[in-house]
Amino acid sequence: MITEKIQPHHLTKQAYIYLRQSSMAQVRFNQESTQRQYALQGKAQQLGWSPLIIRILDGDLGISGAQSSNREDFKTLVADVSMGKVGAVFALEASRLSRSCTDWHRLLELCAMTNTLIIDEDGCYNPSDFNDQLLLGLKGSMSFAELHFIRARLQGGKINKAKKGELRFPLPVGLCYDEKNRIRFDTDEQVRNTLQLFFNVFKEKGSAYGVVHHFGQNNIQFPKRAYGGIWKGKLIWGRLTHSRACTVLKNPSYAGVYVYGRHRCQKKLSETGQLHGSTVAVPMDAWPIMRKDHHEGYISWDNYLDNQKIVKQNQTNEEGNITPLNAREGLALLQGLLMCGLCGHRLSTRYKGNGGIYPTYECNWKKGEGIDHKYCFSVNATLIDLAVSQKVLMIINPAQIEIAIKAFEELEHRNQSLERQWQMKIERAEYDAQLAQRRYEEVDPSNRLVAATLEKDWNEALALLQQVKTQYAEYQKKNIMITTKGQKENLLALAKDFPRLWNAPATSSKDRKRILRLLIKDITVKKLKGDHKATLHICWQGGAVEVLEVPIPLPANERWKHSDEIVCRVRELARTMTDQQIVENFRQEGLRTNKGNPFTLHNISWIRFKHKISSPVLQKPEELSINQVAEKFSVSHYVVRYWIERGLVSSRRIGSKIWLSLDPEKEAELKNRVEGSTKIGISRSKSPIATARGAL
Repeated sequence: MITEKIQPHHLTKQAYIYLRQSSMAQVRFNQESTQRQYALQGKAQQLGWSPLIIRILDGDLGISGAQSSNREDFKTLVADVSMGKVGAVFALEASRLSRSCTDWHRLLELCAMTNTLIIDEDGCYNPSDFNDQLLLGLKGSMSFAELHFIRARLQGGKINKAKKGELRFPLPVGLCYDEKNRIRFDTDEQVRNTLQLFFNVFKEKGSAYGVVHHFGQNNIQFPKRAYGGIWKGKLIWGRLTHSRACTVLKNPSYAGVYVYGRHRCQKKLSETGQLHGSTVAVPMDAWPIMRKDHHEGYISWDNYLDNQKIVKQNQTNEEGNITPLNAREGLALLQGLLMCGLCGHRLSTRYKGNGGIYPTYECNWKKGEGIDHKYCFSVNATLIDLAVSQKVLMIINPAQIEIAIKAFEELEHRNQSLERQWQMKIERAEYDAQLAQRRYEEVDPSNRLVAATLEKDWNEALALLQQVKTQYAEYQKKNIMITTKGQKENLLALAKDFPRLWNAPATSSKDRKRILRLLIKDITVKKLKGDHKATLHICWQGGAVEVLEVPIPLPANERWKHSDEIVCRVRELARTMTDQQIVENFRQEGLRTNKGNPFTLHNISWIRFKHKISSPVLQKPEELSINQVAEKFSVSHYVVRYWIERGLVSSRRIGSKIWLSLDPEKEAELKNRVEGSTKIGISRSKSPIATARGAL
C-alpha cells in the first residue's frame, strides 16, 4: 500500500527525517523515542531512497512544537517543501511535525501543491489526495485536542490540590517543608534571625533601600537556598540587593498565607511576528487561591498589607503617586504631608537654586496631567517648615521622659540583634573550620594528594574565620555608642530638652521627618493669589485640627523697589538738578535705599529710567531752544541747525539738549539773512528738506 503511493519522481527528490521532542528532559530520559526516530533513516532506504539524498533534521530536539518561530529545522523543512525539493517527509508520527493547527495545515497545503508525501509508522499519506488530506487534518486536530486534554487534567489536578493548600512549590528562604509536607520555619537559627531582623529594620526604615543600606552598612549577609542542580538545598549567603528585598516584602508566605496564582504567563506578538511569553504579577484581589493562617509566619497579615502600602507609596513612578509619604532624605521636612487647599491633591517637592539647596512646595498635578500649563501655587519650603517646627516644639512636653526611655530600649534591642547576627556568623565560621580540621585529621596520612587538598580547605576555613573576627572587631569600634551608663544619662538629659534634640547637628532631616509623621497626619495649605500669607490647616494624629497662618515675604523686586516718596522726590529735583546734585542732596538729607545703602548715580539713573523721568532741564532765561528759534524766524529747524554748524549762532549743549543765545545784534543779522535769501523765502512753502537745502 505504501509502495503504491511512492512514485519514481518521489525517489529522485530528497527524503527528510524530522526529529522532535518537546523538552530536554524527554531527550535525556526518553532515549528510546529518539532512537526510534533516527531509525526512520533505515525505513527510507528500504522504501527506495538513496542514503545520499536522505537528510536528517534533528535541530529541534528539546523544543516544543506549539509554535514554529523557534524551530529552525521546521522552517527549513517548510521552505524546501515549498520549492519542490522534498519527495517525502518522515516522522515517527505525522502529528509530531507540529502541534499548532496553523503550522500543520500550512504544511499540508504546501505538500499538496508540490506532491510531497508524508510517511510515519502508520502509513504513507499523499496530501494531494482528498482522503489522505482529510485523514491528516483529523490527526492534527486530534493531536491539538490531546494537548488540551492533558493540560486541562494537569491544571485541574494542580488547582484542586492548591485549594487544599497541599500543592508544593519552591518556598522562599526562611521557610521549608517538614517530613509531613507541612510548611515551617527554617531549621537554621541564623536564617530565622536574619529574616526577623529584615522585617524589623523595614518597620523602622520604611523603605527597601533603607533595609539594603542597613544590611550593607553593618556587613550583614542575606541567605538564599538553591533549587535544583547539584546545589539543590544548599544555603548560600550573599549581599542583600534591592530587588531581593522587594521580593521578600511582596511574598505573602512570610505572613503565613498560602497563595496560588500570584503570577501568570502572558503571551505577546513581537514586531518580528514571533510569539513571546512573559510572567506578570496578578493583583491581590485577583489571586485565585489564598488561604490565611496556613502556616507560621514571620509577620502578621496586617503587617504584610501595611508593608505593601508603604512599598507602593514609595514608588514615585506609580500613577497618581507623585509624592511618597514615607520619610526620605532631603531638606523639606513636610514632604508628603501637604495637601493643596484649592484642588485637594498632594503638593510635590522641588529642589531649586544652587545645586538644589532651596526646597519649594508646589501643586503641579494639572501641569503633569496636561490639563493646564500652570500650577495652583508654590510656596517656600523653609518658611512652612520653620513655622510647623516651632508649633511642634511648643506642643511637645519636655517632661515626657518615657518616650526617651523607650527609644533607648529600642536602640539597645537593635544593638543586641546585630550582636547576635555577628555571633552566629562567627559560630558558623568556627564550625566550618572545625569540620575542615576533623576531615584533615581523619584522612590517611599516606594519601598525600587527598591530605594536601583537605589541608588547603582547612587553611581557607581558618583564614575565613579570622576575616570574620576582624570584621566583627571593626564593627565594634564603629558601633560603641549606647553601651555605657553615662551615654544613657546623656540621652535622657537630651530628651528633657526636646528643642535641643530637634536642633542637634546629629539629628538628620530624615529623623525630623519621622518625628513629624508621628505627630501630624496631614496639612492642608491654601495660598491665594495676591495674598502674602499661607494658611495651614494642621490635622494632628489625635484628630485635632489647628489653623496656622504663615506670612510670606514679598518678592525681591517688591521688597527692594524704591518707595513712591523717593520717586516723587527725584521727579521734583530733576527739574533743576543733575543726577550728581540729587545724590549729594539725598546724602545731606540722610536718605538711604531700602537695603540701607546710600544713594548712587546708578540708583538715580535707574529711578529715572524706570519711572520715565526726563533729564534735568537747565535752561537759562535768556536761552532759546532750536524749535523756539525756528519759530521766531519762521524757518525750519534744519536751517537753525545749519546756523549752529557754521558757527553763525552761539550754542550750549547739555546731553541731547541744545540752547541758543541771541543778542539784539545777532537777531537783526539773522533776520536780514533770512529776508535777503531768495531760497529761504521760496522754500517756506515747500518741505523742510527743501528749506534746509535752500539755506545752503
